[in-house]
Amino acid sequence: MHTARSGRPAAVVVVSILLLGLVALLGRAVAVQAGPLLRLDRAVSSALYAGDDRSGLHEAVLQVATAPGSSAVRAVVVLPVLVVLARRRAWRTAGWVLTATALVGPLTTAVKELVGRARPQFADGGARLDSLSFPSGHASGIATLVTVGLLLAWPRLSRAGRRGALAAGVALALLVGCTRMWLGVHFLSDVVGGWALGVAWTLLVALAFRALPGRLSA
Repeated sequence: MHTARSGRPAAVVVVSILLLGLVALLGRAVAVQAGPLLRLDRAVSSALYAGDDRSGLHEAVLQVATAPGSSAVRAVVVLPVLVVLARRRAWRTAGWVLTATALVGPLTTAVKELVGRARPQFADGGARLDSLSFPSGHASGIATLVTVGLLLAWPRLSRAGRRGALAAGVALALLVGCTRMWLGVHFLSDVVGGWALGVAWTLLVALAFRALPGRLSA
């Protein structure tokens, strides 16, 4: 047990470095306009974009489906969690949750500025957003939220519960990522980069606060 616990931080660091390496690789490829990546992004974007003539209901459904990745929804979900942690005087865990969820947005914005990628453009549609595209803030936001939720719940779940929670979390992250492309506001690499950034950031902050829950490998 001691060996498993002592090896856990090293494994988390390795996973985080690999994910951050993926973000850096994708960001560099976007910045230098690497042909294979741009072609893949354009192909996937064209295939998934929901079109220019979406009905009001269609648009509303997409906006609801993409909302879990927003900072507003993240705050609504995290606030009661912080209250519970504060009542239990779990200050270290609360600090991790607050730091991870509150600062993933500014971190994503900083990476956007470094890469400087414009949003996808469509002939007569797509959301007209002035912000930059890589990585997706909704993707990094939902990846952070899901990772926080899984780490907090993991020690308290049965083996079957863990499988169900992991599947639900992955499905939610996939849904948010896909809606960004259905709405025409992100490329595939934006979404993948956002997912990787959100997970890596959350894990590293948990390590910094020494807040990784026990029995992660049980």
